[in-house]
Amino acid sequence: MGKTAGNRDWTQIYAIYGIEQWQTLIFLLFHAFFFSLLSVLFLIYFDQICFFLDSFFLSGASRLAAGFTGAVTALSAVCLLFAAANFVYSDVPLQYEMAQRMVSSVGDWSCVKTALDLGCGRGILLNAVATQLKKTGSSGRVVGLDRSKRTTLSTLRTAKLEGVQEYVTCREGDVRTLPFGDNYFDVVVSSVFVHTVGKEHGQKSVEAAAERMRVLGEIVRVVKPGGLCVVWDLLHVPEYVRRLQELKMEDIRVSERVTAFMAGSHIVSFRKPSELVAGPREVRLDWR
Repeated sequence: MGKTAGNRDWTQIYAIYGIEQWQTLIFLLFHAFFFSLLSVLFLIYFDQICFFLDSFFLSGASRLAAGFTGAVTALSAVCLLFAAANFVYSDVPLQYEMAQRMVSSVGDWSCVKTALDLGCGRGILLNAVATQLKKTGSSGRVVGLDRSKRTTLSTLRTAKLEGVQEYVTCREGDVRTLPFGDNYFDVVVSSVFVHTVGKEHGQKSVEAAAERMRVLGEIVRVVKPGGLCVVWDLLHVPEYVRRLQELKMEDIRVSERVTAFMAGSHIVSFRKPSELVAGPREVRLDWR
């Protein structure tokens, strides 16, 4: 499978983290196989299909209809296979690579005593943070917060496999009302999670947008003055930036677009000011 940027074997990483939403992958592969089979049948039995369609179309139009249908079927199979491949890539390799980019956004991990991974999931980003703390010899700890106790238990197992269990704590909790005091964390990170908050209302609904903004407010509340937050997410990054400007955050940076799970994504980083001051904040586009 090749090596990662950190010279790690992909087979090892897949063995530790697996595929998170395997049902979606099976759905895509099943339909890709189905449409591929239909394409082959159209090719093999093209003349018979044209003969059958002669009773529904004008003379000569049946071949055009059969050819068009076969081409659309084949194109659908290709698109589904591409979607499945992008899903597999996004689910582990891309998340691993983006986690490395996110932790590199923090200049000095040796000074970090408390960090939070919001929506830690399987722990790819959580363990990347813990690994960085371990490398720098920090006495800090990272807390992974997730909505499911079952997920947090699984995350602790992956931390043990990565050899960073002593740097990791997992908690179950509601991200819209974080179970932490004000100004508690030096660093807050989150990976492809915030967009899932409020999805029960519909991704484009006003209620869902309000829930996401509430989460951003909670992130700002729990990070210390001068603390750094790094959020990688899909779809809604422009509204995050507007909200962060309203909250008067400093040094707001937006990365280049990265396609993940067949959608556009960006990393947004910002710093909580030591003292809040009035006035708009500049947004920097980071193309590194």
